[in-house]
Amino acid sequence: MHRFQINSFKQYQEDYKRSIENPEEFWDEIASSFVWKKKWDKTLEWDFTKPEVKWFQGGQLNITENCLDRHLEKRANQTAIIFEPNDPNEPSQHFTYKALHSHVCRFANVLKANNIKKGDRVCIYMPMVPELAIAVLACARIGAVHSVVFAGFSSTALAARINDAECKMLLTADGGYRGSKITPLKAIADEALKSCSCVETTIVLKRTNTEVEINANQVWWHEEIAKVDDNCPAETMDAEDMLFILYTSGSTGKPKGMVHTCGGYMVYTAYTFSNVFQYKADHKVPLGREATRASAPDVYWCTADIGWITGHSYIVYGPLANGATTVMFEGVPSYPDYGRFWEVCEKHKVNQFYTAPTAIRALEKHPVSLVEKYNLKYLKTLGTVGEPINEEAWNWYNDHVGKGKCAIVDTWWQTETGGIMISSLAGVTRDKATFATLPMPGIQP
Repeated sequence: MHRFQINSFKQYQEDYKRSIENPEEFWDEIASSFVWKKKWDKTLEWDFTKPEVKWFQGGQLNITENCLDRHLEKRANQTAIIFEPNDPNEPSQHFTYKALHSHVCRFANVLKANNIKKGDRVCIYMPMVPELAIAVLACARIGAVHSVVFAGFSSTALAARINDAECKMLLTADGGYRGSKITPLKAIADEALKSCSCVETTIVLKRTNTEVEINANQVWWHEEIAKVDDNCPAETMDAEDMLFILYTSGSTGKPKGMVHTCGGYMVYTAYTFSNVFQYKADHKVPLGREATRASAPDVYWCTADIGWITGHSYIVYGPLANGATTVMFEGVPSYPDYGRFWEVCEKHKVNQFYTAPTAIRALEKHPVSLVEKYNLKYLKTLGTVGEPINEEAWNWYNDHVGKGKCAIVDTWWQTETGGIMISSLAGVTRDKATFATLPMPGIQP
Protein backbone atom coordinates (compact mmCIF):
# COMPACT_ATOMS: atom_id res chain seq x y z
CA MET A 1 0.00 0.00 0.00
CA HIS A 2 3.00 2.30 0.46
CA ARG A 3 3.19 2.56 -3.33
CA PHE A 4 -0.13 4.43 -3.27
CA GLN A 5 0.70 6.75 -0.39
CA ILE A 6 0.24 10.40 -1.34
CA ASN A 7 3.35 12.43 -0.43
CA SER A 8 2.64 15.94 -1.71
CA PHE A 9 -0.28 18.31 -2.19
CA LYS A 10 0.34 18.20 -5.93
CA GLN A 11 0.03 14.42 -5.88
CA TYR A 12 -3.18 14.71 -3.84
CA GLN A 13 -4.65 17.01 -6.49
CA GLU A 14 -3.61 14.67 -9.29
CA ASP A 15 -4.85 11.52 -7.55
CA TYR A 16 -8.12 13.15 -6.54
CA LYS A 17 -8.78 14.35 -10.09
CA ARG A 18 -8.05 10.91 -11.50
CA SER A 19 -10.24 9.18 -8.89
CA ILE A 20 -13.23 11.33 -9.85
CA GLU A 21 -12.75 11.28 -13.61
CA ASN A 22 -11.93 7.58 -13.87
CA PRO A 23 -12.75 5.79 -10.60
CA GLU A 24 -12.64 2.35 -12.22
CA GLU A 25 -9.03 2.75 -13.33
CA PHE A 26 -8.00 4.43 -10.07
CA TRP A 27 -9.37 1.75 -7.73
CA ASP A 28 -8.47 -1.10 -10.09
CA GLU A 29 -4.80 -0.19 -9.76
CA ILE A 30 -4.95 0.01 -5.96
CA ALA A 31 -6.95 -3.21 -5.59
CA SER A 32 -4.40 -5.04 -7.72
CA SER A 33 -1.83 -4.65 -4.93
CA PHE A 34 -3.80 -7.08 -2.74
CA VAL A 35 -3.93 -10.88 -2.79
CA TRP A 36 -6.91 -12.20 -4.76
CA LYS A 37 -7.86 -15.79 -5.41
CA LYS A 38 -9.54 -14.63 -8.64
CA LYS A 39 -9.35 -11.21 -10.28
CA TRP A 40 -12.61 -9.32 -10.67
CA ASP A 41 -14.53 -9.00 -13.91
CA LYS A 42 -15.89 -5.51 -13.27
CA THR A 43 -14.35 -2.91 -10.95
CA LEU A 44 -17.41 -0.78 -10.22
CA GLU A 45 -21.12 -0.80 -10.89
CA TRP A 46 -23.30 1.83 -9.31
CA ASP A 47 -26.79 3.24 -9.47
CA PHE A 48 -27.61 5.92 -6.90
CA THR A 49 -31.31 5.93 -7.88
CA LYS A 50 -31.78 2.59 -6.08
CA PRO A 51 -29.16 3.08 -4.42
CA GLU A 52 -26.83 0.23 -5.29
CA VAL A 53 -23.05 0.03 -5.50
CA LYS A 54 -20.98 -3.07 -6.26
CA TRP A 55 -17.19 -3.30 -6.14
CA PHE A 56 -14.89 -5.82 -7.81
CA GLN A 57 -17.67 -8.11 -9.04
CA GLY A 58 -16.48 -11.60 -9.87
CA GLY A 59 -13.39 -11.17 -7.73
CA GLN A 60 -12.62 -13.70 -5.01
CA LEU A 61 -10.47 -13.23 -1.92
CA ASN A 62 -10.24 -13.65 1.82
CA ILE A 63 -9.51 -10.51 3.79
CA THR A 64 -7.47 -12.39 6.40
CA GLU A 65 -4.98 -13.48 3.75
CA ASN A 66 -4.39 -9.78 3.15
CA CYS A 67 -4.23 -8.92 6.86
CA LEU A 68 -2.13 -11.90 7.94
CA ASP A 69 -0.84 -14.49 5.45
CA ARG A 70 0.75 -12.12 2.95
CA HIS A 71 2.86 -10.55 5.71
CA LEU A 72 4.36 -13.82 6.92
CA GLU A 73 7.24 -13.84 4.44
CA LYS A 74 8.67 -10.47 5.50
CA ARG A 75 6.91 -9.60 8.76
CA ALA A 76 6.43 -12.89 10.58
CA ASN A 77 8.34 -11.65 13.63
CA GLN A 78 7.10 -8.06 13.53
CA THR A 79 4.56 -7.08 16.18
CA ALA A 80 1.05 -6.92 14.74
CA ILE A 81 -0.91 -6.14 17.92
CA ILE A 82 0.26 -4.62 21.18
CA PHE A 83 -2.27 -5.27 23.93
CA GLU A 84 -2.23 -2.76 26.78
CA PRO A 85 -4.36 -4.03 29.70
CA ASN A 86 -6.69 -1.97 31.85
CA ASP A 87 -4.39 -2.40 34.87
CA PRO A 88 -1.05 -0.64 34.27
CA ASN A 89 0.61 -3.22 36.52
CA GLU A 90 -0.45 -6.09 34.24
CA PRO A 91 2.18 -6.76 31.56
CA SER A 92 1.36 -5.71 28.02
CA GLN A 93 1.30 -8.43 25.35
CA HIS A 94 2.89 -8.38 21.91
CA PHE A 95 1.48 -10.59 19.14
CA THR A 96 3.69 -11.02 16.09
CA TYR A 97 2.11 -11.57 12.69
CA LYS A 98 3.12 -15.22 12.92
CA ALA A 99 1.55 -15.64 16.36
CA LEU A 100 -1.61 -13.74 15.40
CA HIS A 101 -2.02 -15.89 12.31
CA SER A 102 -1.75 -19.00 14.48
CA HIS A 103 -4.27 -17.72 17.05
CA VAL A 104 -6.74 -16.73 14.34
CA CYS A 105 -6.51 -20.07 12.55
CA ARG A 106 -6.86 -21.97 15.80
CA PHE A 107 -9.99 -20.10 16.84
CA ALA A 108 -11.39 -20.40 13.32
CA ASN A 109 -11.15 -24.15 13.83
CA VAL A 110 -13.00 -23.77 17.13
CA LEU A 111 -15.81 -22.02 15.28
CA LYS A 112 -15.94 -24.80 12.70
CA ALA A 113 -15.89 -27.48 15.41
CA ASN A 114 -18.94 -25.78 16.89
CA ASN A 115 -20.88 -25.96 13.63
CA ILE A 116 -20.20 -22.45 12.32
CA LYS A 117 -19.83 -22.26 8.56
CA LYS A 118 -19.66 -19.72 5.76
CA GLY A 119 -22.57 -17.28 5.93
CA ASP A 120 -23.50 -17.98 9.57
CA ARG A 121 -23.75 -14.95 11.84
CA VAL A 122 -21.69 -14.75 15.04
CA CYS A 123 -22.37 -12.12 17.70
CA ILE A 124 -19.31 -10.95 19.65
CA TYR A 125 -19.93 -9.30 23.05
CA MET A 126 -16.47 -9.05 24.56
CA PRO A 127 -14.12 -6.63 26.30
CA MET A 128 -11.21 -4.98 24.48
CA VAL A 129 -8.82 -7.91 24.75
CA PRO A 130 -6.74 -9.59 22.01
CA GLU A 131 -9.27 -12.42 21.75
CA LEU A 132 -11.81 -9.92 20.44
CA ALA A 133 -9.62 -9.10 17.43
CA ILE A 134 -8.80 -12.79 17.05
CA ALA A 135 -12.51 -13.67 17.02
CA VAL A 136 -13.27 -11.03 14.39
CA LEU A 137 -10.51 -12.31 12.11
CA ALA A 138 -11.40 -15.95 12.77
CA CYS A 139 -14.95 -15.31 11.58
CA ALA A 140 -13.62 -13.65 8.44
CA ARG A 141 -11.22 -16.56 7.93
CA ILE A 142 -14.06 -19.06 7.50
CA GLY A 143 -16.59 -16.70 5.92
CA ALA A 144 -18.80 -16.33 8.98
CA VAL A 145 -20.35 -12.89 9.40
CA HIS A 146 -19.34 -11.17 12.63
CA SER A 147 -21.59 -8.75 14.48
CA VAL A 148 -19.71 -7.05 17.30
CA VAL A 149 -21.81 -5.48 20.05
CA PHE A 150 -20.15 -2.91 22.32
CA ALA A 151 -19.55 -4.48 25.74
CA GLY A 152 -21.14 -1.51 27.50
CA PHE A 153 -24.59 -2.28 26.11
CA SER A 154 -27.43 -3.72 28.20
CA SER A 155 -28.96 -7.17 27.87
CA THR A 156 -31.95 -5.64 26.07
CA ALA A 157 -29.73 -3.93 23.48
CA LEU A 158 -27.66 -7.09 23.06
CA ALA A 159 -30.73 -9.29 22.57
CA ALA A 160 -32.18 -6.91 19.98
CA ARG A 161 -29.00 -7.05 17.91
CA ILE A 162 -28.61 -10.83 18.23
CA ASN A 163 -32.17 -11.41 17.06
CA ASP A 164 -32.09 -8.85 14.27
CA ALA A 165 -28.93 -10.43 12.82
CA GLU A 166 -30.18 -13.98 13.53
CA CYS A 167 -26.89 -14.94 15.15
CA LYS A 168 -26.17 -18.63 15.53
CA MET A 169 -23.38 -18.19 18.09
CA LEU A 170 -22.48 -15.76 20.86
CA LEU A 171 -18.91 -15.08 21.98
CA THR A 172 -18.56 -13.40 25.36
CA ALA A 173 -16.42 -13.31 28.52
CA ASP A 174 -16.95 -13.88 32.22
CA GLY A 175 -16.43 -10.17 32.75
CA GLY A 176 -14.62 -7.11 31.49
CA TYR A 177 -12.42 -4.55 33.19
CA ARG A 178 -13.25 -0.88 32.77
CA GLY A 179 -11.22 1.33 35.06
CA SER A 180 -11.84 0.31 38.65
CA LYS A 181 -15.00 -1.61 37.76
CA ILE A 182 -15.77 -5.09 36.44
CA THR A 183 -18.67 -5.45 34.01
CA PRO A 184 -20.49 -8.81 34.46
CA LEU A 185 -20.62 -9.64 30.75
CA LYS A 186 -21.62 -13.29 31.15
CA ALA A 187 -24.56 -12.40 33.40
CA ILE A 188 -25.71 -9.74 30.95
CA ALA A 189 -25.33 -12.18 28.06
CA ASP A 190 -27.32 -14.87 29.90
CA GLU A 191 -30.16 -12.41 30.45
CA ALA A 192 -30.14 -11.51 26.75
CA LEU A 193 -30.09 -15.16 25.70
CA LYS A 194 -33.43 -15.78 27.42
CA SER A 195 -35.06 -14.13 24.41
CA CYS A 196 -32.63 -15.31 21.70
CA SER A 197 -33.73 -18.69 20.38
CA CYS A 198 -31.47 -18.36 17.33
CA VAL A 199 -28.27 -18.82 19.39
CA GLU A 200 -27.16 -22.45 19.46
CA THR A 201 -23.78 -22.13 21.21
CA THR A 202 -22.06 -19.63 23.50
CA ILE A 203 -18.29 -19.57 23.96
CA VAL A 204 -17.02 -17.86 27.11
CA LEU A 205 -13.56 -16.33 27.56
CA LYS A 206 -12.10 -16.25 31.06
CA ARG A 207 -10.79 -12.73 31.64
CA THR A 208 -11.73 -11.44 35.13
CA ASN A 209 -12.07 -14.83 36.89
CA THR A 210 -15.59 -13.84 37.86
CA GLU A 211 -17.54 -16.85 39.06
CA VAL A 212 -20.08 -17.75 36.38
CA GLU A 213 -22.31 -20.67 35.48
CA ILE A 214 -21.63 -22.55 32.27
CA ASN A 215 -25.06 -23.64 31.16
CA ALA A 216 -26.25 -26.03 28.47
CA ASN A 217 -24.83 -25.17 25.04
CA GLN A 218 -22.12 -23.02 26.65
CA VAL A 219 -18.40 -23.83 26.60
CA TRP A 220 -15.15 -22.27 27.80
CA TRP A 221 -12.89 -20.62 25.22
CA HIS A 222 -9.68 -22.10 26.64
CA GLU A 223 -11.09 -25.63 26.67
CA GLU A 224 -12.22 -25.40 23.04
CA ILE A 225 -8.86 -23.96 21.92
CA ALA A 226 -7.05 -26.93 23.45
CA LYS A 227 -8.92 -29.32 21.13
CA VAL A 228 -7.82 -27.89 17.76
CA ASP A 229 -4.70 -27.12 15.73
CA ASP A 230 -3.74 -23.95 13.88
CA ASN A 231 -4.09 -25.19 10.32
CA CYS A 232 -7.07 -23.45 8.73
CA PRO A 233 -7.06 -22.53 5.03
CA ALA A 234 -8.92 -19.31 4.28
CA GLU A 235 -12.43 -19.63 2.84
CA THR A 236 -12.88 -18.26 -0.67
CA MET A 237 -15.20 -15.25 -0.57
CA ASP A 238 -16.76 -13.23 -3.36
CA ALA A 239 -15.86 -9.56 -3.22
CA GLU A 240 -19.52 -8.71 -2.60
CA ASP A 241 -20.03 -11.36 0.11
CA MET A 242 -20.95 -10.01 3.51
CA LEU A 243 -17.97 -9.45 5.85
CA PHE A 244 -19.76 -8.07 8.90
CA ILE A 245 -22.88 -6.45 10.31
CA LEU A 246 -22.42 -3.51 12.66
CA TYR A 247 -25.28 -1.67 14.27
CA THR A 248 -25.44 2.11 14.45
CA SER A 249 -25.71 3.64 17.91
CA GLY A 250 -29.43 4.31 17.63
CA SER A 251 -28.96 7.98 18.49
CA THR A 252 -31.35 8.96 15.69
CA GLY A 253 -33.86 6.15 16.09
CA LYS A 254 -33.83 2.37 16.00
CA PRO A 255 -30.28 0.96 15.52
CA LYS A 256 -29.67 0.00 11.90
CA GLY A 257 -27.59 -3.00 10.94
CA MET A 258 -24.94 -1.81 8.48
CA VAL A 259 -23.53 -4.44 6.13
CA HIS A 260 -20.00 -4.18 4.75
CA THR A 261 -18.70 -6.55 2.11
CA CYS A 262 -15.27 -8.08 1.65
CA GLY A 263 -13.59 -6.47 -1.35
CA GLY A 264 -14.45 -2.79 -1.40
CA TYR A 265 -14.23 -2.45 2.38
CA MET A 266 -10.76 -4.00 2.46
CA VAL A 267 -9.36 -1.78 -0.29
CA TYR A 268 -10.82 1.45 1.08
CA THR A 269 -9.92 0.99 4.74
CA ALA A 270 -6.36 0.01 3.85
CA TYR A 271 -5.97 2.95 1.46
CA THR A 272 -7.38 5.55 3.84
CA PHE A 273 -5.38 4.25 6.81
CA SER A 274 -2.13 4.51 4.86
CA ASN A 275 -2.84 7.99 3.55
CA VAL A 276 -4.61 9.80 6.37
CA PHE A 277 -2.08 8.73 9.01
CA GLN A 278 0.90 8.55 6.61
CA TYR A 279 1.77 5.25 8.25
CA LYS A 280 5.28 3.94 7.53
CA ALA A 281 5.66 0.17 7.81
CA ASP A 282 9.08 0.24 6.18
CA HIS A 283 11.38 3.04 7.27
CA LYS A 284 14.67 3.50 5.45
CA VAL A 285 17.38 5.12 7.59
CA PRO A 286 20.15 6.79 5.52
CA LEU A 287 23.67 5.57 6.25
CA GLY A 288 25.50 7.72 3.70
CA ARG A 289 26.50 7.20 0.06
CA GLU A 290 22.95 6.13 -0.76
CA ALA A 291 23.10 3.19 1.64
CA THR A 292 20.12 2.64 3.94
CA ARG A 293 18.97 0.24 6.60
CA ALA A 294 15.48 -0.74 7.62
CA SER A 295 14.20 0.43 10.99
CA ALA A 296 11.18 -0.51 13.10
CA PRO A 297 7.73 0.24 11.69
CA ASP A 298 5.57 2.99 13.14
CA VAL A 299 3.45 2.21 16.19
CA TYR A 300 -0.15 3.30 15.71
CA TRP A 301 -2.79 3.61 18.42
CA CYS A 302 -6.51 4.15 17.99
CA THR A 303 -8.19 4.39 21.41
CA ALA A 304 -11.63 3.34 20.14
CA ASP A 305 -13.47 0.13 20.97
CA ILE A 306 -13.83 -2.57 18.32
CA GLY A 307 -17.54 -2.43 19.14
CA TRP A 308 -17.70 0.64 16.90
CA ILE A 309 -16.82 1.10 13.22
CA THR A 310 -13.67 3.05 14.14
CA GLY A 311 -12.34 -0.06 15.86
CA HIS A 312 -13.24 -2.36 12.98
CA SER A 313 -11.64 -0.18 10.33
CA TYR A 314 -8.76 1.49 12.15
CA ILE A 315 -7.72 -0.95 14.88
CA VAL A 316 -8.15 -4.24 13.01
CA TYR A 317 -8.63 -4.32 9.25
CA GLY A 318 -7.00 -1.11 7.97
CA PRO A 319 -3.79 -1.35 10.02
CA LEU A 320 -3.30 -5.10 9.58
CA ALA A 321 -3.87 -4.89 5.82
CA ASN A 322 -0.93 -2.45 5.80
CA GLY A 323 1.34 -4.67 7.88
CA ALA A 324 1.14 -2.16 10.73
CA THR A 325 1.77 -2.43 14.45
CA THR A 326 -1.53 -1.50 16.11
CA VAL A 327 -2.24 -0.95 19.81
CA MET A 328 -5.35 -2.36 21.54
CA PHE A 329 -6.21 -0.66 24.84
CA GLU A 330 -8.51 -2.30 27.37
CA GLY A 331 -8.79 0.63 29.75
CA VAL A 332 -10.12 4.17 29.96
CA PRO A 333 -8.27 7.52 29.81
CA SER A 334 -8.98 8.30 33.49
CA TYR A 335 -7.60 5.13 35.11
CA PRO A 336 -5.57 5.06 37.26
CA ASP A 337 -5.31 8.79 36.52
CA TYR A 338 -5.82 11.21 33.63
CA GLY A 339 -2.28 10.71 32.41
CA ARG A 340 -2.90 7.12 31.28
CA PHE A 341 -3.07 7.87 27.54
CA TRP A 342 0.29 9.63 27.65
CA GLU A 343 1.86 6.91 29.78
CA VAL A 344 0.87 4.37 27.12
CA CYS A 345 2.18 6.62 24.33
CA GLU A 346 5.55 6.85 26.08
CA LYS A 347 5.66 3.15 26.93
CA HIS A 348 5.06 1.94 23.38
CA LYS A 349 6.68 4.88 21.55
CA VAL A 350 3.45 5.65 19.72
CA ASN A 351 3.81 7.54 16.43
CA GLN A 352 0.16 7.98 15.38
CA PHE A 353 -2.52 8.61 18.02
CA TYR A 354 -6.25 8.61 17.15
CA THR A 355 -8.94 9.45 19.70
CA ALA A 356 -12.27 11.23 20.19
CA PRO A 357 -12.84 14.93 20.92
CA THR A 358 -14.87 13.90 23.99
CA ALA A 359 -11.73 12.32 25.46
CA ILE A 360 -9.63 15.39 24.63
CA ARG A 361 -12.14 17.73 26.28
CA ALA A 362 -12.15 15.56 29.41
CA LEU A 363 -8.36 15.46 29.56
CA GLU A 364 -7.87 19.20 29.08
CA LYS A 365 -9.78 19.85 32.32
CA HIS A 366 -6.96 18.29 34.32
CA PRO A 367 -3.46 19.62 35.09
CA VAL A 368 -1.22 19.79 32.04
CA SER A 369 1.50 18.26 34.21
CA LEU A 370 -0.25 14.92 33.57
CA VAL A 371 0.82 15.31 29.94
CA GLU A 372 4.20 16.93 30.49
CA LYS A 373 5.53 14.19 32.78
CA TYR A 374 5.66 11.78 29.81
CA ASN A 375 8.02 11.69 26.83
CA LEU A 376 5.87 12.10 23.72
CA LYS A 377 8.73 12.74 21.30
CA TYR A 378 7.77 9.83 19.04
CA LEU A 379 4.36 11.27 18.19
CA LYS A 380 4.08 12.43 14.57
CA THR A 381 0.34 12.45 13.91
CA LEU A 382 -2.66 13.20 16.14
CA GLY A 383 -6.16 12.29 15.00
CA THR A 384 -9.75 12.91 16.04
CA VAL A 385 -12.86 10.91 15.21
CA GLY A 386 -16.53 10.53 16.08
CA GLU A 387 -17.69 14.15 16.33
CA PRO A 388 -16.54 17.67 15.46
CA ILE A 389 -13.70 19.02 17.59
CA ASN A 390 -14.05 22.53 19.01
CA GLU A 391 -11.22 25.04 18.60
CA GLU A 392 -10.25 25.11 22.29
CA ALA A 393 -9.81 21.33 22.42
CA TRP A 394 -7.95 21.33 19.08
CA ASN A 395 -5.51 23.95 20.36
CA TRP A 396 -4.94 22.10 23.65
CA TYR A 397 -4.27 18.89 21.70
CA ASN A 398 -1.90 20.71 19.36
CA ASP A 399 -0.04 22.69 22.03
CA HIS A 400 0.29 20.24 24.91
CA VAL A 401 0.25 16.81 23.27
CA GLY A 402 1.71 17.59 19.86
CA LYS A 403 3.95 20.44 21.10
CA GLY A 404 3.06 22.25 17.88
CA LYS A 405 5.06 19.68 15.89
CA CYS A 406 2.43 17.05 15.01
CA ALA A 407 0.02 17.00 12.12
CA ILE A 408 -3.61 16.84 13.27
CA VAL A 409 -6.12 14.92 11.16
CA ASP A 410 -9.78 15.69 11.91
CA THR A 411 -11.56 12.78 10.26
CA TRP A 412 -15.19 12.78 9.10
CA TRP A 413 -17.00 9.56 8.28
CA GLN A 414 -19.64 7.21 9.72
CA THR A 415 -20.66 3.60 10.24
CA GLU A 416 -22.38 3.58 6.87
CA THR A 417 -19.25 4.57 4.93
CA GLY A 418 -16.86 2.11 6.58
CA GLY A 419 -13.88 4.42 6.12
CA ILE A 420 -12.74 8.03 6.36
CA MET A 421 -14.43 10.31 3.80
CA ILE A 422 -13.03 13.76 4.59
CA SER A 423 -9.71 14.51 6.30
CA SER A 424 -6.38 16.19 5.88
CA LEU A 425 -3.47 13.84 5.13
CA ALA A 426 -0.89 14.06 7.91
CA GLY A 427 1.93 16.39 6.93
CA VAL A 428 0.83 16.39 3.28
CA THR A 429 -2.30 18.54 3.09
CA ARG A 430 -2.94 21.46 5.40
CA ASP A 431 -4.81 20.95 8.68
CA LYS A 432 -6.93 23.64 10.32
CA ALA A 433 -8.71 23.79 13.67
CA THR A 434 -12.36 22.63 13.49
CA PHE A 435 -12.12 21.74 9.78
CA ALA A 436 -12.04 18.19 8.41
CA THR A 437 -10.67 19.93 5.28
CA LEU A 438 -10.47 17.91 2.04
CA PRO A 439 -12.31 14.88 0.63
CA MET A 440 -10.44 11.64 0.19
CA PRO A 441 -9.79 10.48 -3.39
CA GLY A 442 -13.00 9.04 -4.77
CA ILE A 443 -15.24 11.16 -2.56
CA GLN A 444 -17.42 13.93 -3.99
CA PRO A 445 -19.00 15.93 -1.11
